[in-house]
Amino acid sequence: MWKAEPTPLSEIERVVPQFADLQIDERVASKYILNVFWGLEPREEPMTSEGANVLGRYRPETAAHFNCLPAGPPFAMFIAPFKILQTATEMIVVFELHDPPRQIYLDARPLPKDPQPSWMGYSSAKWQGNTLVVDTVGFNGKAALDGFGHPRSQSMHITERFRRRDFGHMDVEMTFDDPKYYSRPFTVKSGFNLIADSDVLEYVCRENEKDLAHVK
Repeated sequence: MWKAEPTPLSEIERVVPQFADLQIDERVASKYILNVFWGLEPREEPMTSEGANVLGRYRPETAAHFNCLPAGPPFAMFIAPFKILQTATEMIVVFELHDPPRQIYLDARPLPKDPQPSWMGYSSAKWQGNTLVVDTVGFNGKAALDGFGHPRSQSMHITERFRRRDFGHMDVEMTFDDPKYYSRPFTVKSGFNLIADSDVLEYVCRENEKDLAHVK
């Protein structure tokens, strides 16, 4: 079981003061669930005109993850714990949020040229020393990268580099290449902490749901 390293709540409230009103637990908040371009001014974000138009039309109340639909990477990895199951030929990532399991092939197979669009994409990986390099394509473009609504088109290619720093810590570097919505590739780096002696909990998004009414 792994969980993204939390961003100090003081840093989040400094950049997004209204976040304090949400009363989010400091132990679970990662800045990247809010904005993958954390620390940049909007004018510095490498967006194409089409990407900026899509972002301008974004409304949280219509977002996939606020309506119990999958978020996919990277949002699903930053917002809740996840479990990694690894065999010699593939790796399965089981999310505690409402995302389907993610399947990552470990045989460096070629990525499909015309993949069936999906929420989680199609992933192929290979080892480079002690780093697992995962390439993913085939997204359906229906989910945003973060809570601010930065879009992900069907042409996005995500490259992740997983490295076990030590027993209890993992470093993950994610590079996003989406020429439709972004003028250049960009990279996000985060640490993840091992949650020992734990397991994923059952989570049903519509069960006792009270958030959506307050999102607007």
